[in-house]
Amino acid sequence: MSNRIGVGLAGFGTVGAGVYKNLARNADLLEQRTGAGFEVRRIAVRDPGKTRDVEAPSHLFTTDPSDLLADPGIHIVVELMGGVEGPFQFVCAALRAGKTVVTGNKALLAEKGREIFDLAREMRVPVFYEAAVAGGIPIIKVVREAFVGNRFEAIHGILNGTSNYILTRMADEGLDFAPVLAEAQKLGYAEADPALDINGWDAAHKAIILASLAYGFWVSPAEVLVEGIERVTAADMLFASELGYRIKLLASIKADPRGDVEVRVVPTLIPDSHVLASVNGVFNAVSVRGDVVGEALFYGRGAGQDPTSSSVLADLAEAAAFQQSPRRCVGFTAHSLYRRCKPAMETVSKYYLRLGVQDRPGVLAQIASTLARADIGILSVIQPEGIVDGSVPLVLTLHDAPFGRMRETVRELTGLECVHGNPLLLHMETFA
Repeated sequence: MSNRIGVGLAGFGTVGAGVYKNLARNADLLEQRTGAGFEVRRIAVRDPGKTRDVEAPSHLFTTDPSDLLADPGIHIVVELMGGVEGPFQFVCAALRAGKTVVTGNKALLAEKGREIFDLAREMRVPVFYEAAVAGGIPIIKVVREAFVGNRFEAIHGILNGTSNYILTRMADEGLDFAPVLAEAQKLGYAEADPALDINGWDAAHKAIILASLAYGFWVSPAEVLVEGIERVTAADMLFASELGYRIKLLASIKADPRGDVEVRVVPTLIPDSHVLASVNGVFNAVSVRGDVVGEALFYGRGAGQDPTSSSVLADLAEAAAFQQSPRRCVGFTAHSLYRRCKPAMETVSKYYLRLGVQDRPGVLAQIASTLARADIGILSVIQPEGIVDGSVPLVLTLHDAPFGRMRETVRELTGLECVHGNPLLLHMETFA
């Protein structure tokens, strides 16, 4: 006989409805594979009368999430509410009530992960969160379990499908940012308010979770360098292509030999020869390099109702196993093998720099002299013909330099009389 597991859903939006739909659709399969029969017994929503694409019996709905915690027939709560403060209070109350927690809330874990897992450890109640990073790609299980015997040398990821769709269309069709964003919104790939997708913070929340798991301490959002894609132009895509690169919003997570961990999420030039350069459209991918396994790539849909609910179902299966056989791990294991998150200004990279300059002799020499005084070498120069807004574009690729020094030098260049407008500075990733 199967073990009956009562489930409470906190949230019935796109993902919550997908969990309910797919849990019902594959109930027999899950029961055969896990020995557990899952039954959704309560669903907390703001508006029970709202018309929804996925229907559920009206008696399951409540407007009070605490009803899920008070019900002794609910063993697992699935938090899919969105936001941070309300879900944080709910998850903490669930842990204190002894309810196993499944969450897909990346912002919650990125901002409150330390407190949540401290409480989970104290209460000896687990938290599962596969759906919080990269939708249907099982990257949390990979980092936490499959590669547990590895030191992580680097993790690189394309973690936001909206920004990846926009940058792909810009590169392939020669389009600028604004019309492609409007297209993405029309097709449903971007929200009406796309800020978190295009400003980098959706991907940054996921990167923080991955970095914390990989290196054993919770990274503060304040320590992460985050930049959006809004200032990238069709011309930048063309210049990058001429140089042999693609521009992607890339999460880069890596440790140096001293044990300092670098975390950044910024538009980045990726060599055409690297597999991440060919990840296009709304797809996500994560490259993990371990000292034992080498490099491994994980690819798939990073968002959407079905891919994300697939990860929630996997967490429910694991939570059911915990119900039947409790164990020590509560979802995050801290350790002291790494020192700290490296300040962004100390991180070192190669760079792409686009300037608008006057079309007259001596300009390149003046810019080269400014870079030389900062001990920053030039790798290559592109200066196409044509005047735009009273200036001509000058594109430089630059040798490795600390980001703080590079940014200060760009400020100095901006102050030169021969430089017009706002320069664009992007990182270049070498995957060494």
